[in-house]
Amino acid sequence: MAKLNKILKAFTFEGARARKFGPEQQLRRALMNCMLWEDQFYEDGVTIADRIKDLVPAVKAETVAAMAIEAREQMKLRHAPLLMVREMARHETHRKLVADTLERIVQRPDELTEFLAIYWADALGPMQQRKKQPVSAQVKKGLARAVAKFDAYQLAKYDRDGPVRLRDVLFLVHAKPRSGDQAKVWKQLVDGTLAAPDTWEVSLSGGKDKRETFERLIGEKKLGGLALLRNLRLMQTAGVERKTIAQAIEAMKTDRILPYRFIAAARYAPDFEPELEGAMLKSIAGHVRLKGRTRLLIDVSGSMDALLSARSEMTRLEAACGLAILAREICDEVEIFTFSEKVVKVAPRRGFALRDAVVASQPHGGTYLGRAVTEIDRKGDRLIVFTDEQAHDQVPAPKARGTIINVASYQHGIGHGDWLRVDGFSEAVIAWIAASEETKH
Repeated sequence: MAKLNKILKAFTFEGARARKFGPEQQLRRALMNCMLWEDQFYEDGVTIADRIKDLVPAVKAETVAAMAIEAREQMKLRHAPLLMVREMARHETHRKLVADTLERIVQRPDELTEFLAIYWADALGPMQQRKKQPVSAQVKKGLARAVAKFDAYQLAKYDRDGPVRLRDVLFLVHAKPRSGDQAKVWKQLVDGTLAAPDTWEVSLSGGKDKRETFERLIGEKKLGGLALLRNLRLMQTAGVERKTIAQAIEAMKTDRILPYRFIAAARYAPDFEPELEGAMLKSIAGHVRLKGRTRLLIDVSGSMDALLSARSEMTRLEAACGLAILAREICDEVEIFTFSEKVVKVAPRRGFALRDAVVASQPHGGTYLGRAVTEIDRKGDRLIVFTDEQAHDQVPAPKARGTIINVASYQHGIGHGDWLRVDGFSEAVIAWIAASEETKH
């Protein structure tokens, strides 16, 4: 007879003893960093998605719904919250919250069609046959409320070809327009006569001159901050004057852009590093401050060179460098260290110079976080660790006010004792740490 009453041991992919979390914490870890169906350094995306499916019914419905909303609104994830709600719709204990949660997390029109693609994904046969599957009443109610949130511009922007179209959603859920004007818009959507939106994607795909397009959009202030950063190299190639681009960077709104976005932009447009650095430091101004002494410990091991997602051009290490740049500006006192095979203290530089110092501080080898924590941890400080948690060695409880910010979705994590844990990364992470500390006082 098998022995059931035994200690369950968990290990990281590198072999260190790890914490085996309960269902709620496992779901949070799998969800908050995940880019569904994309492979990570140690784990493939299908495994992560399957884990989410298994965990949803094991966690209270209200908690699952709250996590899905947090993942969409705070962590800016798109596919993972949709999968969460799809799994909620399968289980009697969770179905009552599907409509409200679905309405809340659908924030772009293409998420309507993406949800239905996920809903029918495990059916056999081509997508056209999958549409014949019944959709639950709660799902229809949630989709009907969500589709009514979008105006003509948004619907036109995301009305794309595919097995499921936006007009299919209207037919399926029998949504009722809120006004006569909305009824006209929906008829245009069904008839395919919505006016094309004035975006840089539409203008360029229509064959218009790239230089003229970008200069017009900049002049009319129709190119948002992120779009500007993502298109710097294309604008240079198109021949947009340097002065025009530099002025656009100087004038851009930066309050919702985290430093690592500027780091990624500078990689492809190094000629604009001075302007990008100025905008990056401006984005930090007015940020909530961390009082006292802070020690920042950054993982520079090989797995941190992995991309944040298959669609992202940013690495985990670039995100970590962005956090270091932010901490350097908003902490009363800060010391920055990197760890891999050893611990290295980084010179207190600012901006891109700090990024360069972090990346070049040591070879990107194995992950010995336990050794690093033991070496630099001290009472009275705040210790923030930025890592994917796949260490070779066990990590002790912190002496300081310790926070582990995890940037991966792996099943098992490290660190024991009184660590604050942040599973996921967003522009709100420092504010979250400050708020958590205030709550404890």
